[in-house]
Amino acid sequence: MTSLSKVPCTIVTGFLGSGKTTLVRNVLENTTGRRLAVIVNEFGDVGIDGEILKGCGIESCTEDGIVELSNGCLCCTVADDFIPALSALLERSDPPDHILIETSGLALPKPLVQAFNWPQIASKVTVDGVIAVVDGAAVAAGRFADDPEALARQRQQDTSLDHDNPLEEVYEDQLLCADMIVLNKVDLMSDTQRTKVSSEIEAAIPRAVKVVETINGKLDVSVLLGLNAAAEADLASRPSHHDEAGEHDHDDFETFVFDLPPQSDPQTLVDRIREAAQVHDILRIKGFIDISGKPMRLVVQGVGNRISHQYDRPWSSQESRIGRLVVIGEKGMDENAIKAMVTSQ
Repeated sequence: MTSLSKVPCTIVTGFLGSGKTTLVRNVLENTTGRRLAVIVNEFGDVGIDGEILKGCGIESCTEDGIVELSNGCLCCTVADDFIPALSALLERSDPPDHILIETSGLALPKPLVQAFNWPQIASKVTVDGVIAVVDGAAVAAGRFADDPEALARQRQQDTSLDHDNPLEEVYEDQLLCADMIVLNKVDLMSDTQRTKVSSEIEAAIPRAVKVVETINGKLDVSVLLGLNAAAEADLASRPSHHDEAGEHDHDDFETFVFDLPPQSDPQTLVDRIREAAQVHDILRIKGFIDISGKPMRLVVQGVGNRISHQYDRPWSSQESRIGRLVVIGEKGMDENAIKAMVTSQ
C-alpha cells in the first residue's frame, strides 16, 4: 500500500511553552472539508492542552476526535498508549482524513516516527511531516546553548557541569527530526535576534529544513499539512542524541497540580505567578482560573516569567468552576513555596 492511500499524520513537537497547542488550534479552526483528529500528550495529571482544544467547538474536529494521553511521554509509552489510541481512531465508522499528534514538551520525536513502522499500523498511516515549534524569544534569550562544542568547553571548565543537559538534548533532537521548523513568537524578537536564531537553527541541522516565522502559531494550513514527507521511511537523515541509548528518562523534571479558589483580579494573580516563576525557575505553568463574577473561564499560560492570560469560553453548567494550575520544573523545585506564592491574596 502506498503512502497516498494511508491516513497522513502530522507530528507537532517542540519544547515546553513553544506554542504547540496554539498552532494545533489554529489548524483546527482553519481547515475545512477534512475530518481531523488530535492525539495530545500531556506531561502531568491534568489535561490542560486537551481542554483548550476541546473548547474550540470546531465542526471538523469534534470533541470525541481529541484523544488525551497523560500516562507518560509518548516516546516512552508507544506500545501501551500511542498504538492503541491511533488504532482506535482509524477503526471509527468515520475515520479522520488527517491526524495531528501533539507531543509533550519533553518528548523525543524520533521514537514516535519509528513507531509508524510497527506492523499494526504501518499499512494504514504515514508521517506527513514533523513540525518543530520553537519559542524564538526564549532561544534568543539564551535559554539553550545550541553549540555542542561550546557546551563541551564549558563542562571542561566547570566540574558542576559534568553531565549532559537533558533540556539541550531534547531541544536539539526535536530540531533534528523536523521537516519544518516554526519559529514562533517573533513579535518578541528584534530583527537581529530573528536572523541570528534562524541561522543557528539552520546550522544545527545537517539537511535542508525550512524555518518559517510566525506569531501566535498562525500559519496557512497549506504550509503545515501536505508535506508528504513519509518520515518513517527517512529515519537515517534524522539523527538523535539517543540513537544508541534505547530509552531515556525524565528524572530531571517533575510536575505537580494544585487547585485555586476563585480569584478577584486576573492581573494580580498573573503578577504572583510571574514572581513565583522568577524565584523558583519554573519552566512551564498553565491552567484554568475562575474569576469571581465572570462567566468566562480564564486560561493562564506561562513560559519562565512570561505569563499570558485570556478568557477562552464560558464555564458550562456541567462542570465545576475550579481553578487549577499545572507546574513543570526541574527536579527539586519547592512545591509548597510555589503554591504559597501563587495562592496568597
